[in-house]
Parts: sequence; structure tokens; C-alpha cells
Amino acid sequence: MHPLLRWLPPGLRWQLRWMRWRWRRWQTARRFGAAALDAAPRLLGIAQTKAGSHLLHQVLLGFPHIGPFVDMGMPPVNRDEQNRKLPREKIPARLRMMRPGDISYGYLPSEPPFLDWLSGPGWATVFIYRDPRDLVVSHAHFITYMQPQHEWHHYFRNLPDMASRLRLLITGHREGDLYLPPIRERCEAYIRWITQPGVLAVRFEDLRLRPRDAAARILDYVQSRGRWPLTVPLEQAVERLVTAIQPRKSGTFRRGIPGEWKEHFTPELKALFKEHAGDILIRMGYEVHHDW
Repeated sequence: MHPLLRWLPPGLRWQLRWMRWRWRRWQTARRFGAAALDAAPRLLGIAQTKAGSHLLHQVLLGFPHIGPFVDMGMPPVNRDEQNRKLPREKIPARLRMMRPGDISYGYLPSEPPFLDWLSGPGWATVFIYRDPRDLVVSHAHFITYMQPQHEWHHYFRNLPDMASRLRLLITGHREGDLYLPPIRERCEAYIRWITQPGVLAVRFEDLRLRPRDAAARILDYVQSRGRWPLTVPLEQAVERLVTAIQPRKSGTFRRGIPGEWKEHFTPELKALFKEHAGDILIRMGYEVHHDW
């Protein structure tokens, strides 16, 4: 968000975003032709918290440089102008706002109506997922050190060490009216995106370690979801998508190192994770058995 927009009332901020979005659509239609824009799919990135949503969004924002796509410049489809979660019943209206060629992202569970809707014609939906062990480590740092407004921030700050925080993120915790879902519940809510026909599932680790291969997969998938024109040679298009990946420009980026969990998981935490979510690792393809 532009710093000046933060000082505006949410309603006015939304109006300005809407006007900017419509202006971008007009410019794109003028440059590529209205027919080309109409032939492009709605391009949506989906993730769960701390699984690489901003990394994926950066890749998707490379598409206006290679074809008739438009950065909507809106908050995530499940968040309002003040970054609060939208009531579930309001999310469909945000999705219906998207027009052909529009780019957005959000945090949507793999359940009706989203599963069938966002894998159907006119959509190119990319889901990014991450090793759940790294996910709990990233989430612990995010809550404790990077997000003072998080509802669990003060509670986590008062815990004695990182192991205590990881333990709660693995098993879940309830404190008064606050509920911290266990890692199993968090992954179960999104796991069906991985195998949903019509949706491309991409690993966070691939975008970090093999960005060119991951970007090429995403481009091939988006091309298959519409008849939009690619305006540069294929190799150059892939290069532009890779160049768009700039993790440190994300306000929530810390390290993003695959396998960081090995620095934090004690034997006790490994056993606890296996007990509560070991099968999730196997279902997501990160392990083949419980002996890790």
C-alpha cells in the first residue's frame, strides 16, 4: 500500500483503488486490444498464512509485462481495507469483482464453493504450499517479532523460548476467547487445493530454490487456461517472471530458507509433530514415512 493511502479513510481508500484498477484495465485494453484482455483468465494466487503468498503474488505480478493482465491493486480477496478478515459471506462478492486478466491473491480454504468455482473456466488459480514444519517456525517468528497487532503477539512474547511457541503452534491452544488452531487443522483446511483438477499447486521450496523451473510451470499453466497472446519470446517471458521475485520487498519476509525447522526442532518437538501431524507431511509429499 502506498504510504499516503494509509492516512485516508477506508471508504475513500477503496474508491481510489477502484478508480486506479479501472484505469489500468482501460490502459491494458488499449495496449493489447479488448478481445485479448477478455481472452485472459482471472489470475488468482492462493496460500495459507506464512506459506509464501507474497512470493507467489510477485510472480503473478510479472504477467502484465508479458501479456494482457492487470494488477488490481486491491487487498487480498478475503481481507478488507484495514487488513481484517472479511466475513465468509462477503468473499464471493470480492471474487465476482475480478474480470478477465485481473490479478489478485488471498487465503481461501479448499472447500465449497471455492474449490469448484476457482478451478473452473475463466480462472487460473495457483496454490502455493510449504513444508508444515517450516511453516510453524515462520509463523512463530511472525507472531512474536514481526506483527505487534497479531492477537497472539503479547502471549507469545511472554513465553520463555521458541520451543514453547512452536509447541503451541503444533498442538493448538485456547486462551479465553482466543483460539490458535493446530498445524494439522491449518493444513487440512487447504490441502485439497494440491490435488484439485484445474488448479496448479506449486511448492514454496521450488520458488525459492528452483525459481526458473517454477516460473516456467506457472506460465505454461496460465497459457493453458486461456487464449491470450504472449507478447515476448517464451524464454524472455520466463525471465521476466523470475525477475519479479524479490522476497525482500515483502513486508513479512524474514529468511524464507527451506529446511529451517531443523535448526529449531528438538527431539521432543519432532516427536510431538509426528504425533499431531506426521501423516500431513506424507500426504503433502514432504516425507514418505514417519522416520525423519
